[in-house]
Amino acid sequence: MSTHYYNNNPTSALNKTDNVHIVVAAGSGSRYGGNLPKQFCDLAGRPLLMTTLERLHSCTPEWKLIVVLSTDMTDEWLGMCKDNSFTLPHIIVNGGATRAHSVKNALSIIPQDSSGLISIHDAARPVITPSLISAIIDGVEGCDGALPACAVTDSIRLVGTDGNSSAVDRSKLRAVQTPQIFPADKLLKAYGQELLPVFTDDASVMEAAGYTNLRLVDGDPHNIKVTNPGDMAIAELYLSLI
Repeated sequence: MSTHYYNNNPTSALNKTDNVHIVVAAGSGSRYGGNLPKQFCDLAGRPLLMTTLERLHSCTPEWKLIVVLSTDMTDEWLGMCKDNSFTLPHIIVNGGATRAHSVKNALSIIPQDSSGLISIHDAARPVITPSLISAIIDGVEGCDGALPACAVTDSIRLVGTDGNSSAVDRSKLRAVQTPQIFPADKLLKAYGQELLPVFTDDASVMEAAGYTNLRLVDGDPHNIKVTNPGDMAIAELYLSLI
């Protein structure tokens, strides 16, 4: 695995007291379609990932940024940055076989005795607000981590192996978003375990490692994850309102 300091700026190096945003941008975005993964597709005239990074930075300007990219997109991303005069400092790390492995690669460049906070965020969630970030950071205090979640509004049914389905009480369910924020020491320990396919987010990695004191904070319904082409227009609309 290689590490690239954008603009070869050594001030991007991490210290043990730093708070860090890890932005996971190594996915293929196969459900989105198109020639590029969705995080590199156009949002308001430039790649979506740039807006995600700028929003995180504007909410927490003192936090460092790590971007996890697939190896075959790194040079293309650097070209996009040059073409769009995008100079926000960030560290680029190669992605892994799964999302969890990508996060582990990013964690490998964080000091193992770190005393800060680590946030993990989906690159395809560009509609970040200061109020949401503040609520998550406040929620971490005294806990193993904090994650934003929204009530489920659709009716939900559980499908069995026989193809039949049954109703589920949606009042007990929450749709989890990112960023998810954890104390660095606990997250680093959790990612030392074997990474299983069932780990779909970082809270599930923490829970499997025994860190079960995870606090849910109110998520933001505008904090959508761009998944389908129509979502890009929705994200652009929401951004225009904040």
